[in-house]
Amino acid sequence: LIFSFVANDYRFVSNGSFKPGESYDYKVKYGFLTIGAADVDVDEKIYSLNGRPCYKVNVQGRTAGLTDMFKVRNTYRSYVDTLAFIPHKFIYSAREKSYKRDQIINFDQTHNEAVKYEKDESKKFDVPNNIQDVISGYYFLRTVDFSKFGIGHTISTPLFFDEELYQMKVRYNGKGTVDTKFGKIKVLKLNPILPKNDLFSGENAIRVWVSDDENRVPIKIEVDFSFGTIDMELKNYKGVKYPFRWYKG
Repeated sequence: LIFSFVANDYRFVSNGSFKPGESYDYKVKYGFLTIGAADVDVDEKIYSLNGRPCYKVNVQGRTAGLTDMFKVRNTYRSYVDTLAFIPHKFIYSAREKSYKRDQIINFDQTHNEAVKYEKDESKKFDVPNNIQDVISGYYFLRTVDFSKFGIGHTISTPLFFDEELYQMKVRYNGKGTVDTKFGKIKVLKLNPILPKNDLFSGENAIRVWVSDDENRVPIKIEVDFSFGTIDMELKNYKGVKYPFRWYKG
């Protein structure tokens, strides 16, 4: 009832895939070596920003194993509108030994503006309707039932990151099965389509296997960099909205 005054000029996106308190841990591997870890969680509380109810989503990435000599600790945080699935605030913090970088982006979704704050400076940008950041964009995709699409179907949404506007595109590539430490699970195969760049190897450099259930959560991710392929596998989870359907054989 607190948020019953929400304005009607925001879109409404139905969410049946997750709830507050959800948490996932991933292991990052290069070949047989564990080189990193990532934690993704939704705070148990609902927050209010710009008069709107928001999930607070945290993503933390860090080096592990042999690579932890570099002491990389990166944090991404987004306050995501629970009804429209767009961000109201994005926070980025990077730590690598003595290197530090901190950035805040406030989104004014009513006036289509984003203001970035970094090193006591601010900069304003015009952005399109329903702009996403890198975290809210991921959670918006979890509201999409890709299983209803034909193979090759692509959806897109605008995304703002580090002063740049992108058109985030994701292609549906059919169904499959993935082996995990918990057992096998049926998945949907997704392919985020990337613009040309020197870091990733080709347009199909990122491949995501998402659980073919109501959770629609990534079970496995592969990324082809110019130097080789990185794998990300689900390690632990809690607070899921629906039980996973693992099976043997």
